[in-house]
Amino acid sequence: MKKKVISMMLAGAMVLSMTACGNSGNSSDAGSAASTGGDAAAEAPATEAPAAEAGQETEAPAAAEGPVELVVTTTFAGEDSNAQNYKDAVKAWEAETGNTVVDTSATADETFKTRVATDFETGSEPDVLFFFNGADSNSFIEAGKVVSIDEIRAEYPDYASNMNEDLITASLVDNKKYAVPANGYWEAMFVNTEVLDAAGVAMPGADYTMDQFKADCEKIKAAGYAPIAAALGNIPHYWWEFAIFNNQSPANHLEIPESAADENGQSWVAGMNDIKELYELGYFPENTLSATDDETFAMFTEGKAAFLIDGSWKVGGIVSSCQSDPNDPATLDTAKLDKFDVTYVPGKGSRKATDLVGGLSSGYFITRKAWDDPAKRAAAVSFVEYLTSDEMVPKFAQHGASALKNAPEVDASEFNSLQIKAMNMMAGTTSLTGAVQDLFAGDCRVSTFDGMPEIVTGRVAAEDAVAEGLEAYQNQ
Repeated sequence: MKKKVISMMLAGAMVLSMTACGNSGNSSDAGSAASTGGDAAAEAPATEAPAAEAGQETEAPAAAEGPVELVVTTTFAGEDSNAQNYKDAVKAWEAETGNTVVDTSATADETFKTRVATDFETGSEPDVLFFFNGADSNSFIEAGKVVSIDEIRAEYPDYASNMNEDLITASLVDNKKYAVPANGYWEAMFVNTEVLDAAGVAMPGADYTMDQFKADCEKIKAAGYAPIAAALGNIPHYWWEFAIFNNQSPANHLEIPESAADENGQSWVAGMNDIKELYELGYFPENTLSATDDETFAMFTEGKAAFLIDGSWKVGGIVSSCQSDPNDPATLDTAKLDKFDVTYVPGKGSRKATDLVGGLSSGYFITRKAWDDPAKRAAAVSFVEYLTSDEMVPKFAQHGASALKNAPEVDASEFNSLQIKAMNMMAGTTSLTGAVQDLFAGDCRVSTFDGMPEIVTGRVAAEDAVAEGLEAYQNQ
């Protein structure tokens, strides 16, 4: 039987740096530049050299004599709001150093995660990787294919020195730190204030409780609107997370129960039953069990639903919905955007509304392949230091979180109204705890994620669904 997973370091991320993209500057403190070969398949075989312990000297390879190429893989692609920021930063680094980047970035999804894992297994990993620092990175850390921050600091003492050490997440494998964070995420409750006004409901504040939320939902329902935009049959993730959190606290939210019968397991059961109650009260859309997440999101942006729990990445989607051309920021209808707001998820018990889910779940890894290559080591360090500098991180963090020790002041003129509201909301956050569903992945989630329709309709008891998921977790 597996022991229950103790809370990840994200649970301690209580102090966050709120940053802005108002400050510019493209300077790097890294030393001499180098680069890497363009075709990943043509790279030298990955070595399995053991990582040096903190403070232990490592022998530096001979520096590259001329510009080289770095193969870099990130999640800054597709509709990611930072895709263009990443492209601009790469271009600036290339101009400053004379090196070039072979960009193999892709949208972060399960296919992408599988691709990254396969690349490491076949020796085709990149030189620098921006990736998730939780369970998804376990396999290549266990294989010794990435270099710890401590090992890098043995040669580059100032590496990541501009970061708050407490906010750099440690690996679940060996408790060492590998990934230098750039931008974080949060999950909160977006609000269509036009719907609230029509229903005579006030904008929720920092002390919002579930009892108040249910009273407001009743008014919204009576006014002819759907109180909650959610597709429980498609994406129940955010309600699953916060419903469980509302029966726990930041201190124990990241602990996986041993069974549905223990105290923590009963918190999970209570959370599922809380969602069932909201469903029975009619606070979700009528088609919540058959609708897609895109459909219920459209209900929210089109003024048919009041509340939406989602992540910081959804800011961009809401803004796009307020543009006549979703791909052209110049077409933004600012008056329409002003009708949207973001606030805290209603609290219950010992979880305050201002206790949110979020953290710094991704960061830049330097691979062993690049570190052991004379033509790449300095370039890889230079690239990561450039992308995680005090000047660059604010461009990526925007209305989210960062680990910077000294975050620049926010220049409100650089942001739209919803981004500014998000910054103000985050300024009042009392804690930020990682998502327990990230630890409870794969088949473990089927009985309560895919099975949410059965739970809320009473066809399957919440306790049975939770027990099935926990059994799958313990036996994996």
